[in-house]
Amino acid sequence: MLRIYDDMLEAICLVRPLVRAIAAQDRDLCNQLTRAAQSVVLNLAEGSGSAGGVRRARYRTALGSARETIACLHVAERFGYIPPMPQGLVALMNRVIGTLVRVAA
Repeated sequence: MLRIYDDMLEAICLVRPLVRAIAAQDRDLCNQLTRAAQSVVLNLAEGSGSAGGVRRARYRTALGSARETIACLHVAERFGYIPPMPQGLVALMNRVIGTLVRVAA
């Protein structure tokens, strides 16, 4: 299992209060964010139990979902649903995305 699996679980803990704030303003965006964050963790788990092209495909999906997670948070910020993302969350997501860029290539 990649170390970023635990990083993503920690990111979800940091996102949880933001999810509540987004849900109060935009249920669709909240659902999209939740699904994207879940997808990262689930595809990391699936990829770690796979080999070759299947592993790479799962990690690529996880990468897309990680980018989608950040995009949802950026949209929520710009709409004023949430304050700027905590730097700890930004660092975790950057580590997840950076690692996936390398392993999904």
